Amino acid sequence: MTSAVGPQDSPATVLPEQKKSLQARLARVEGQLRGIQRMIEREEDCEAIAQQVAAARGALNRAFAEIVSCALQHRVLEAGEAGVDTREKLAEITRLIARYS
Repeated sequence: MTSAVGPQDSPATVLPEQKKSLQARLARVEGQLRGIQRMIEREEDCEAIAQQVAAARGALNRAFAEIVSCALQHRVLEAGEAGVDTREKLAEITRLIARYS
């Protein structure tokens, strides 16, 4: 498995101001997933369960977008500061998005 981080690159970490928001979003998703499990245990309507799964999936997608945005900001800013062609860094992020979305 290859990484979008090259040997000379530092890892892109979640910024402190993003961390709290991201943790809260993921905690809500965790609660949603527990709720979905209870709905299945209670044999609730499939459509209602599907609606909740879609809502949890949407929240995870938003978390993913926030994390990719963080990586994009780090990579492009680092590249610009180092005088590296930002197009190369943008291509790395595009590959990351394609791989995980």
